[in-house]
Amino acid sequence: MIRVLLPAHLKNLAHVTGEVRLEGVTGPDGAVTQRSVLDALEAQYPMLLGTIRDRHSGKRRAFVRFYACEEDLSNESPDAPLPEEVVVGKEPFIVLGAMAGG
Repeated sequence: MIRVLLPAHLKNLAHVTGEVRLEGVTGPDGAVTQRSVLDALEAQYPMLLGTIRDRHSGKRRAFVRFYACEEDLSNESPDAPLPEEVVVGKEPFIVLGAMAGG
């Protein structure tokens, strides 16, 4: 089971409280990746389509960041395997809305 933490506005949009739990999250090669997690998240919560990544290109939206195990994974390949702690459910995959401005 993969645990996903969403920012408050996306939790409201998806009508969830707390963390989201996803089952059966693997890519074509059996690895758990950012892409496989986001695919499963959008399949379970279709109202999130287009909010975290562009619907057409699949690229992460500006001001959305991904973290796991105290590491910023935002610029990693979406097909890179996630840390084992995330895969086994010990640590969450965090989707965070970044802030900008001054």
